[in-house]
Amino acid sequence: MPKRTRAGALIALTAAGLAFGTALAAPANAVTKAPGFLAARDLPPHPSSSWTAGKVTAGVPEAVETDRCLGMVLGDDRDSWHRDFRTDLDTSARQVSVESSGTGGAKERFARLNQDIRSCAARTEKADPDLKVAFKDYGTLPVEEGAHVYGLHTETSWGASDIRLLAVGRDGRTVTVVDWGRLGAFEDAPVKAFEKTTTTAVNKLH
Repeated sequence: MPKRTRAGALIALTAAGLAFGTALAAPANAVTKAPGFLAARDLPPHPSSSWTAGKVTAGVPEAVETDRCLGMVLGDDRDSWHRDFRTDLDTSARQVSVESSGTGGAKERFARLNQDIRSCAARTEKADPDLKVAFKDYGTLPVEEGAHVYGLHTETSWGASDIRLLAVGRDGRTVTVVDWGRLGAFEDAPVKAFEKTTTTAVNKLH
C-alpha cells in the first residue's frame, strides 16, 4: 500500500494470518533475481509534481503485510520484492511482485488476490463502523496471463476522503500488484493512465 493519508491508512489494518498451502509455498531454492519493475515515468502523470522512485527492495513492507486488501496473500516475504513511488504532494504508489515455484502457485495467488480485493470494502466496513468504503471493478486487461484493475473510495465519519487504485497481474510464475492512492474520490482517479501503468508493469516482469 502506498504511503497513506489519514483515511487511506485506516484501510491498512492488521489482517488475520493465513497459512498458505503447498501451491503457494516458497521453493527451497529461493529466487534471488528480482523481476522487472516500473520506473517513475511509468506512473500516471501528476498534474503538478513529478514522481520519485525508490529502490527495488527484497521482501514485503510491513504496511503491505498488515493491509486488509493484500496482506493475507502478500504477507510472506520470501521470493518477493517491492518498490515505492512518491510525489511531493498527496499521491503515492507501490509495486509488489512475488515469484512462485511454478505457474500453478502463481495462478492460485493471482486468484486469491483478486478475491481478497473484491471483498476488502465489505470487510473493512465490518471491522470499522467509522469507515464507508465503496468498490469499483474496472475490469481486465489483455496483457500476458491477465491483469485486473479495481478502485476503492474510503470516507471517514469525520469527513476525510481517499481514493485508491489496485491492479493485479500475472506473467508465468510471477504475480505483481500495483497500488496507487491519493486524497479524493472516484472522479479524481486516473483510471485510463493507471491501466496503462498496469500493462507496463506486467510486460516488464520478464
